[in-house]
Amino acid sequence: MAKVDVAEKITEILTGIVEPLGIGLVDIEYKREGRNMVLRVFLEKEAGIMLDDCADVSRQLSDILDVEDFMPEHYTLEVSSPGICRPLKKVADYQRFAGRLIKVKTFDVVLDDAGNKRKTFVGTLTGIENDMIAIHLTEGQHATIPLDKVAKANLEFEF
Repeated sequence: MAKVDVAEKITEILTGIVEPLGIGLVDIEYKREGRNMVLRVFLEKEAGIMLDDCADVSRQLSDILDVEDFMPEHYTLEVSSPGICRPLKKVADYQRFAGRLIKVKTFDVVLDDAGNKRKTFVGTLTGIENDMIAIHLTEGQHATIPLDKVAKANLEFEF
């Protein structure tokens, strides 16, 4: 049997499950925690994800994974909403959440418009264009960050 890209296969299966339910797939994580593997699925929908939504997707995904049997080792499945500090993964996420407070961590040092070298940016997302994220930083500067330099980005809780 050929080696299967677990994340890719799970994304494909999940898309078929969540789309008919009007639920969006935010992210999946498949990683080792301690001695065990954990498969985390993060979902969203306009009215908010409810416990029943998570249970329904979990049951359907679990049934399919049992039949398909491509997972390389035992895992724990967790299905939930991404929470208030939702990750930003796709261009559409940056478009949708323009005007919101975000935190971006980059792989490499990036300069803000004042010439400060930094790898962490916190501020108001002003938009994304040509794969460049524009942020008005909380300190007053602006920064433009290439999407391919983003290690992690998420919404920040606003008090």
